[in-house]
Parts: sequence; C-alpha cells; structure tokens
Amino acid sequence: MSNTYPIFKYLRFDDRFPHVWCSGCGIGVTFSAMIRAIDKLKIPKDNLVLVSGIGCSSRLPGYIDTDSLHTLHGRALPAALGVKFYKPEMKVIVVSGDGDALAIGGNHFIHACRRNIDITLILINNFNYGMTGGQASPTTPHEKYTKTTPYGERENFFDACELASSAGATFVARTTVYHVVQLEKYIEKAIMHKGFSVLDVISNCHVLYGRFNKMGEPTLMLQWMKENSIPLSKAKDMKPEELEGKIVTGIFKEVEEPEFCDNYNKLVEELR
Repeated sequence: MSNTYPIFKYLRFDDRFPHVWCSGCGIGVTFSAMIRAIDKLKIPKDNLVLVSGIGCSSRLPGYIDTDSLHTLHGRALPAALGVKFYKPEMKVIVVSGDGDALAIGGNHFIHACRRNIDITLILINNFNYGMTGGQASPTTPHEKYTKTTPYGERENFFDACELASSAGATFVARTTVYHVVQLEKYIEKAIMHKGFSVLDVISNCHVLYGRFNKMGEPTLMLQWMKENSIPLSKAKDMKPEELEGKIVTGIFKEVEEPEFCDNYNKLVEELR
C-alpha cells in the first residue's frame, strides 16, 4: 500500500488508526497537505520533530511516523523551543488549534514570535474548541454562535496573522482547507523559512461550529470558504466594511531577521 500512495510511508498504521477526527474535518486536509510538503522537501524522518498541545488539531502528530512530542494544553511552543534550542539542525513543526495556541497558549505564542526562533506553527483555525464541545475561542467571529455563546459572541476576536506580525514572527500567511494547492505551497515556504513561521489555516468544524451557525455539511463550508476568501493583493484596496466577514488569504509577512538560536550561539562564541 505504501508503494501506491507516497503519503502512506509517513503514517503509523499499526496502532494509531482509525483516527479520531470527524468525517470531512479540515484537519485531515491539512494533515495530508503537510505530509506532501514534507515529502516534496525530502526532509528525512530522523530530522523532523512534530510538537502539539491538546485539542483535535493537536492529535495530528500522533499519526505521522516521525519523532513527536505531545505536551500540555497551550504548552506546545515552549516545548518545541526546547527541542529546537537543543538540536537546532532539526526541522520543528508545531501543530495547534486556535484555542490551544491563542488562549491558554497565547503568552507563549507572543514570545515565540518575539524570539523569532526557527519553528513552524501550523495553526488550524476552526473558530471554536472542537474537542471539548464547541465553546467560543479567541478567533470566534463577532456575533457567531458556539456552545458558550448561545446568543452570539460579543467579544472581539484575535486576528492571528496581525498578532503574529506585530509580535515579531518573520513569516506570516493565511489560507484555507479549500485552497489545497496554496495550503501545501505555504507549508513548504513556512518550513523552509529561517525564523518563526505562522500559517493560519482556516478549517471547517461542521459538527459543532458549522452546526451552531447553520453552515451545513463539509462541502457547503468549503464552498463558503471559496466564496468568502479574498487574496491579500485585492484586499489591500478594499474598505474595512467590504472586508467584514471575509477571509483574507496570502503571505502577510516574509522577512529575514536574526534568528534566536543563531543569536545565542553567537553570544557563546563571543564569551569563549
């Protein structure tokens, strides 16, 4: 079977499948796109570490046949920082959900951006806490319904890309699970970028968020992503009211700046 589909050589079939995700979940789309990107980049399994916290998205590293680290809720980034700091030659990818990375893990998110350590964060953003019942998360859009906002969300939401850019991340991009070709391309670029990379992947949680907001089955939520996504190049010329409720996709930031491990090693050399 592994000879038929290259993706299969990366999977832990023996004891991990079937997976826990709902049928049609966008996490599976992101998972396969990530594996195709890794395969295309020819990253050896022994040179790759996947790190996650808690949540639906954070179950992803357990299904791929590489070194992986499953940490506490919101603590994936500091654990990944430790891995990268100890073995800077490794490619380190963090897979997290919007609740895991931006709520309890929000402080770690900001400081990982500030340090600009060479880690890739794939943020699978489905606007709610999918694993624990569909509660509101930091990215739940205004006036949308969740388990904990039955009358509509009244808090302002985080724009993960704006937060990452202003906090110091040097590669920041957004796409959706509908835009599969772009998703794979952005994962490749994020992995190869030298510095902290944040990829905000808008995904569907049709069983909870989609159901609460009457968005329909997975195909209809994908259709919604298609119809409501606007390329960054076009969005720059649009008014704020025209962008309300839209998904702006593209690369928001891609710059070269001093990286944390390099800075630290430079200090070590100076002190010798």
